[in-house]
Amino acid sequence: MGSDVASPIRPPDQLGPARPDADPDASFERFYRTHVDRIHRALALATGDVGLAREAADEAMARAYARWDRIQKLDNPAGWVFRVGLNWATSWWRKVRRERPPAPDDSDAPAAGPDPVGMAARSALDQLPTAQRAVIVCRVLLDLSTAETAAVLDLTEGTVKSRLSRGLAGLRTALAEKE
Repeated sequence: MGSDVASPIRPPDQLGPARPDADPDASFERFYRTHVDRIHRALALATGDVGLAREAADEAMARAYARWDRIQKLDNPAGWVFRVGLNWATSWWRKVRRERPPAPDDSDAPAAGPDPVGMAARSALDQLPTAQRAVIVCRVLLDLSTAETAAVLDLTEGTVKSRLSRGLAGLRTALAEKE
């Protein structure tokens, strides 16, 4: 019984994913490559510690991978990863503060050379409370809307707007003092 019509059924060895997201490992790998550096930079600005931010981004990505079947369905998986990383870093700092005495204050130490604009901005950002830094990072660096920032940080939109306003005012003041 020959037929001129090709069979719609393919042998198992010729089957590929029915759609791009059908292969969760490939889907996560694309997500990771696209977002890991941006999330790391955002966490570095939010925490003020590049090394801690790398660990936080790695931990958050590992948690996303373990739950990728659910995380990939979120409206903003990168926002979820950022929030998990920020929570992890916050927990780490709390643990360190409980275990180690505070370091001596070296704010009176002389500056080591000229302060380029990037360093001045970073220094000004570091002076802000973590809550304001996190909002600024989400809104400016991650380019999230007010609603997305509120969802990622589990805040109301009004709180996001307030923290953004106060944070930007603090940055302007700190940068004006540097001039």
